[in-house]
Amino acid sequence: MKKKILSVLMCAAMAVSLMACGGSSDKTSNSGAATSEGGAAESSELKIGLVTDVGGVNDQSFNQSAWKGLQDAEKDFGVTVNYLESKTDSDYNANIESFIDEDYDLIICVGYMLADATRTAAEANPDVKFAIIDDATNADLDNVTCLTFKAEQSSYLVGYVAGLTTQKNNVGIVLGMASETMHGFGYGYVAGVLDANPDCKVQQINANTFSDSAVGKTSANTMITNGADIIFQAAGATGIGVIEACNEAGDGIYAIGVDQDQAYLAPDSVLTSAMKSVDVSVYDTVENLVNGTLEGGNVVYDLASNGVNIAPTQDLLTDDVIAAVEDVKAKIISGEIQVPATQADFEAKYGDVYELD
Repeated sequence: MKKKILSVLMCAAMAVSLMACGGSSDKTSNSGAATSEGGAAESSELKIGLVTDVGGVNDQSFNQSAWKGLQDAEKDFGVTVNYLESKTDSDYNANIESFIDEDYDLIICVGYMLADATRTAAEANPDVKFAIIDDATNADLDNVTCLTFKAEQSSYLVGYVAGLTTQKNNVGIVLGMASETMHGFGYGYVAGVLDANPDCKVQQINANTFSDSAVGKTSANTMITNGADIIFQAAGATGIGVIEACNEAGDGIYAIGVDQDQAYLAPDSVLTSAMKSVDVSVYDTVENLVNGTLEGGNVVYDLASNGVNIAPTQDLLTDDVIAAVEDVKAKIISGEIQVPATQADFEAKYGDVYELD
């Protein structure tokens, strides 16, 4: 079958990185924190640690959003917060252990790449509470709260924008890693593009890193050379290079941000962003800890709960496009539009037009 999608595989000689999604709730122990008469922990006694992925706490994306949520919780609840950055994936276990050794009450791990390290630590330390973003595989553990997002829904929205806005019928997506979680971004984005513009071509590049902006920039420049005028990046710090390339290209070339509203990075070039409320999920988790209601399991954030959305900055979008997005948003929430999150669901509607790397 003739492909509508140009799929390009890019390998970067880098250590494997991260990003990810997670889920709902089950009961956990109080990890020794002081409690009030009502059973809620005294917030001044609580210590919460954040372990980043290799993108670092200032990645202007996923990790930074998680840290913002923790800082907001510090201000509102009086808890003590700290973070440890993972330079490589070999740091995950050591960083988690550092917080355990210092008697932290809750350890928040940012991204599915920390799933194995989280499980190992949680099983060995059942009296310590853990949370992990973008991973639901640990939802069976009573002391792990998984925080997951329907990222395919926000990706669909920005894909719809791209399909309606492109002047060349040629758009792109740069993923940080080839994985089931990351391809959820891809399925949603391509579905949105094709629903808005069935004649549009979509280029895909897997950068194979979340921490190399140079690889992101090269990926975007390759797509621009091949005719793309709008490029969505779901690649953490690597995606910053995508935005730089689009900004430097100018002349009707646009980037689409991810996780946060990234318009501030290039106001004339970032068309919109696929929002994921990582900061809200972290804040909610700390609030539940303080209130003594934090449970294990999978907590899902979706469009209906405003856990995912399109960015509020829409200066570069026409009124017609904004109206069209609001219409499909309502249809997703009502269930009229079912956004594919897996290969089987995608191919059932669109066929074999999205080739995975």
